[in-house]
Amino acid sequence: MSDVAGQEREWKVTVPQLSPGQHRCLMTISAEDHPLGVLEIPWEVNEYYRTDYGELLEDQAKVVLWWCEADWKVPRDRPPPIASVKKNAAIHLSAARGDYESAQLVISPRSDCSLKSVRVGPLTHKAGATLSSDNITVSRVYYHYVHTPTDKTGVRDWWPDALPPLDGAIVLSEGRNQPLWITIHVPRDTPAGDYTGEITVESDAWEAKIPILLHVWNFALPERNHIETAFGFNHSLAFRYHNVSTEEEQRQLLDLYFESFAEHRISPYNPTPLDPFVVRFDPQASPPGVKIDFTRFDRAMEKVLETFHFTNFQLRIQGMGGGTFHDRVEPTIAGFGESTPEYQAMFSGQVQQIEAHLREKGWLDMAYIYWFDEPEPKDYAFVRAGMERLKKYAPGLRRMLTEEPVEPLYGAVDIWCPVTPNYNHEIAELRRQHGERFWWYVCTGPKAPYCTLFIDHPATELRVWLWQTWQRKIDGILVWSTNYWTSSAAFPDGFQDPYEDPMGYVSGYSTPKGVKRHWGNGDGRFIYPPLIASVPGKTSGPVIAKPVSSIRWEMLREGIEDFEMLWLLRDLLKQKGSRLSSERRKAIEALLTVPPEITTDMTTFTKSPKPIYDHRSKVAQAIEELITLD
Repeated sequence: MSDVAGQEREWKVTVPQLSPGQHRCLMTISAEDHPLGVLEIPWEVNEYYRTDYGELLEDQAKVVLWWCEADWKVPRDRPPPIASVKKNAAIHLSAARGDYESAQLVISPRSDCSLKSVRVGPLTHKAGATLSSDNITVSRVYYHYVHTPTDKTGVRDWWPDALPPLDGAIVLSEGRNQPLWITIHVPRDTPAGDYTGEITVESDAWEAKIPILLHVWNFALPERNHIETAFGFNHSLAFRYHNVSTEEEQRQLLDLYFESFAEHRISPYNPTPLDPFVVRFDPQASPPGVKIDFTRFDRAMEKVLETFHFTNFQLRIQGMGGGTFHDRVEPTIAGFGESTPEYQAMFSGQVQQIEAHLREKGWLDMAYIYWFDEPEPKDYAFVRAGMERLKKYAPGLRRMLTEEPVEPLYGAVDIWCPVTPNYNHEIAELRRQHGERFWWYVCTGPKAPYCTLFIDHPATELRVWLWQTWQRKIDGILVWSTNYWTSSAAFPDGFQDPYEDPMGYVSGYSTPKGVKRHWGNGDGRFIYPPLIASVPGKTSGPVIAKPVSSIRWEMLREGIEDFEMLWLLRDLLKQKGSRLSSERRKAIEALLTVPPEITTDMTTFTKSPKPIYDHRSKVAQAIEELITLD
C-alpha cells in the first residue's frame, strides 16, 4: 500500500484465533483522523486450521507443552492454546478393559533443540493396582507434504498421518509443533477405577513432567467384533519393501502385520496368503473331478483365528471368472468353458467340497466370495450368472458384491456392499426382509462432503463413519487396500516413498506407464513400512519390524470400539432390560440412537470429537449400571 508520497508501507495485523468458516476483516483507512473508506477483506479459515481445542500443560521459557484428543490433526505451525495453565493440568483418558485409548502430547518449542527421551512410568490405582508401562506406547506424529489437495476440504500444507515409533532423538524447531502419540492398552484383567502416572519429556534444553490420568470403566469390550471388516492387504508388496525373501522371514513379517490388524480389530481379505488350500482338477476323469487339500490352509487358519481373532475372510474360487466394470475374465476350468458339462462337474465339485469343509470347521459364516468389483449395467447379466452358479451348487457360501441393490441382481446377492453415498436405507430395509445383508465401503470416492479416508481431511471422519454404520444397521465395512504404497503406472521404473509423497496414484484401468492420475491422499494406505524401509532396497538386509500405524488406522479402531460398545449396551438391554423401570429402560434405549451432534445424515457430522466422547461416556455409564443388575 502506498502513502501520499507514493512510498509503500507495510502493516502487520495480528489476526485472532478464529473458528473454521468465512470471516470478514474490516480495515478503516483514514488520514489525519478523517476516514477515507473501509476496506473489506474476506478471510476463510480451513477446518484444518481451527484453534478451538487443546489444553496447556506447561508454559516454560523455552517450550510450551499442551495436549489434545487423538481425533485432531494438529498443523505444524498452529499456535498453542491461548490460556493459562490450569491447576492440576493433566492428560485425561477413559477406557474400557480390552480398549486402546490415545491422546496427543504436543511440544511447541520456543527455540531449536533436540528431544532426547520420553519416559512413561506405570499408572497406579489408589488401591494398589498397577498398569505397567509395557502397555503404554509413544510414537511421533510424522508430517507429509500434501502437494495436491484431494478435494475442497484439503489444503496444500504439511499434514500429520504416519506414527513411527519414537526410538531415538529427534530435532525440534522453533515454532514448529511436534505431537507425540500416547496410546494406552488396558488389559482385560485390569481393575476398574482411576489411575495416575507421569510422562517425563526431556530435551537438551528443558525437561517437563506431565501428569496422566486414566479412568478404567468396569466392563470389557467384546473380544471378537460384531462389525465385520474386510480390508485388502498386499503381502507381496510388504515383502518387497521390507526386503524379505525366505519363507521364514515372510512368515515372521506377516505375523507382525497381522498383529497390527488384530490390535485394530480389522480382518484382512486373506489371512492365510502363504497357505491356500490346493485345488487339483482332473478333467480326464469320468465324470471330471476335483480334489482339494486343506491341510496347510486349516493349520494356518486355526492359528490366525486363535491368535488374531479375525472374524471373516475372502474365498477365492478357481474358474469363477471375474473382473470389474473396466474388463472381465470369462469362467473356465482346464480349458473348458462355463457351458460345458466338464466345467460344471469340476466347478460344482470344487465349491461343494469347500462349503462342506468350512461348515465342518465352523468357518462357513466367516467366509465370503468377492469375485467381481463395481459392476455397471452392462455387467449385470454376467454377474447374475456367476452368482446363480454359486447358489446352485453351494448355497451356504456367502456372495458379496460391491454394488448397491439393483433390480436386475435382486435375489442373486447375499451381501450388498455399496460405496457409502449409494446406500439407500429404504431400499436396504426392503432387501433385509429377503435375508440380504449390507456392508459398505469408501475408497477414492466419496470425497467431500462425505466421511472419507483421506489424509487431508479431519481425523474424526473415519470414526464418525462407524457411527453412521451403526445408525443404518450396516453389518460390515470394506476398504480395498491398507498398504497401497506405490503405483506401477505412476512409478513404472521404481517405487513411491509413501512418507515423502502421500498421494495415492491410479494404477490399472488402462493407465499408461508414467502417467500420474490422482485417487487421493492416503487412498488405500493406512499402514506404512518402517522409515528404514520406505522404499525397496533402502537397506541391504531384511527389515523384520511391525508396520507403522497412522492417525487414520487409529481412528478406524476408535470407531470400531465405539460400535462394539453400542453393541454391548444393546445386548445387555436384551438380557437385563426387564429389570429396569420403564422410564429408565427408555432412557438407556435412547442411547442406542446416534445423537445429531455426532451425525444427522451422510454429509452432516461433527468435525470435533467432543460429542463422540460425551455420548460414549453416557453409554459406558449405562453399561456399568446394567452389569451390576442381578
